[in-house]
Amino acid sequence: MLTCVIRYEIDPTKKEAFARYARNWGQAIPRCGADLIGYFAPHEGSSTLAYGIYQVASLADYEAYRARLAADPIGRENYEFAKSEKFLLREDRTFLKLVSAPHGEPG
Repeated sequence: MLTCVIRYEIDPTKKEAFARYARNWGQAIPRCGADLIGYFAPHEGSSTLAYGIYQVASLADYEAYRARLAADPIGRENYEFAKSEKFLLREDRTFLKLVSAPHGEPG
């Protein structure tokens, strides 16, 4: 299983636009085949950093998921919403693999 962490730099004056964007992905991402952990907006500290986190089984599954997301009505609408509202200043994806499981077992 791979965890995709999307690090966003957002316009701090458009936090509500990011929240709407996140809620839309909350519908589309699971429907298109990824296991959504969640979207996280600034609360304390940085006013510009936000994250989206989801899991896929493999990079091949990720590619298939991205194709489904691009064809999804909410997905297409959300991409256009972000483009027109310009609240995303930067977006970086990192794929991570869990290496600490099982948690809490003695070495």
